[in-house]
Amino acid sequence: MGFKSSLRLLATILLIGLVSAQRDHQHARSIRSSTGLKNEAETESEYWRQNAQKILTAKLEQLQAAHTKRAKNVIIFLGDGMSIHTVTATRNLLGDSAEKVYFERFPFTGMSKTYCVNRQVADSACTATAYLGGVKGNYGTIGINANVPRYNCLGALNEADQVQSIAQWAQAAGKDAGLVTSARVTHASPAGVYAHIADRNWENDMEVTAGGCDSNQTIDIARQLVEWTVGKNLKVILGGGRQNFINSTVRDEAGYPGYRQDGRNLIRDWLHDKQARNSSASYVWSRTGLNQLDLDNTDFLLGLFASGHLPYDGDRARSPAFSPLADPSLTELTEAALRVLRRNENGFFLFVEGARIDMAHHSNYARRSLEDTAEFARAVQKAREMTSEEDTLIVVTSDHSHVLSINGYPDRKLDITGLADALGDDNKPYSILSYANGPGYDGTFNKAEGRKVLTQKDSQHPLYVHPSMVPLDADTHGGDDVAVFASGPYAQYFSGNYEQTNIPAMMARAAGIGPYANL
Repeated sequence: MGFKSSLRLLATILLIGLVSAQRDHQHARSIRSSTGLKNEAETESEYWRQNAQKILTAKLEQLQAAHTKRAKNVIIFLGDGMSIHTVTATRNLLGDSAEKVYFERFPFTGMSKTYCVNRQVADSACTATAYLGGVKGNYGTIGINANVPRYNCLGALNEADQVQSIAQWAQAAGKDAGLVTSARVTHASPAGVYAHIADRNWENDMEVTAGGCDSNQTIDIARQLVEWTVGKNLKVILGGGRQNFINSTVRDEAGYPGYRQDGRNLIRDWLHDKQARNSSASYVWSRTGLNQLDLDNTDFLLGLFASGHLPYDGDRARSPAFSPLADPSLTELTEAALRVLRRNENGFFLFVEGARIDMAHHSNYARRSLEDTAEFARAVQKAREMTSEEDTLIVVTSDHSHVLSINGYPDRKLDITGLADALGDDNKPYSILSYANGPGYDGTFNKAEGRKVLTQKDSQHPLYVHPSMVPLDADTHGGDDVAVFASGPYAQYFSGNYEQTNIPAMMARAAGIGPYANL
């Protein structure tokens, strides 16, 4: 073989090797052949053709049956931090990638843009103003427009800069309104229903003072809930956060001292206000107390079931301290709220938040987040079963996403919270789910061995902290768009891609309330 021929052969071998390396790098080889077939029918082309035909038929029927009658009732379900990746991963947790989380069956789906006026990646405060009031504000602020910077003590008192929520529009139209959350009822998302404040952390007077403001002038979120017009007229308030309502010298039913410094007991003040109106009102703090109420004859209901946030839903089954017998689920709270609100012949507006989806993500607790997403979906199903598609619009969405990703090419049969059936270039296993940042970094890397060796036993623990790439005390939110699912009157409005601020406008238009009633 001549010199030139040898060079050509060598070049060909190198080219083949380069192409092969690139191919393998883009699509990593599994450490074993896949046995992930879960449905034998999926191997046949006809299965997918019939599936497409079924979907097309359903879409045509949905368009023909699109409701154009005004919505008597409007319910918005807010999965806090429920990114599209979160919903996708929850399908697998519930059984398989081909499954649908309940609200994915809703006939109309859209996407909303979640940024704040001054941030690419939003928090739960500015987004609450957007999807409840129709106006984008600054990061960390609630119920005010972007003229008011965060931490401005008195800026939220200017009525021209206050943003009315759809709850206020509903009340003005003679409807009742309420809120349900698995967080503190003064937390950022539920506060968007009733509050106007320049810092989401000002949930009690102690926090206002710590922020350098006069708590007699800058009214904290808990006081706004009890004293201001929208908050004190909410017929249902269910969630956690007792400590923000009682003084530091007083202990709540679980023995925890309050945070307030003004000597107020806002729970007692709330009851006194309802008694002065000759209304039947009940305060409960446990699942047992809730179950003992005659909800069909209750005018006002305040339920504070935890000193802080309610427990993660999965922990209710795993931990004796948070047993289902002691703590109500989001589904149970939703049912209780609907039983009170449905008594108004003019209808109602209800806000329901699955808050701990977000909090689990912040700690890189992927399994906990998916479990709370599954419970959130059960609450949506309960609401849809208790209401009619003819007169009740249900909208399901999220305020923002998270930096969760689904990795590798895992076998269909693998647990979504476990390890991928492949190795990294360092010959070590990696998780199917991981985060771009967060506390999981500490369990992922160390100086001695670099990336730590993960085991299935590690990943199967319910409190397994999933790996992250950048070390942070808590993971950040993500800036990608979030999904919107709708069922009921004018659900067709919610198709497409739009600003998050369009959501309350479309809900109000469907119900014929607020500034968008007669457009």
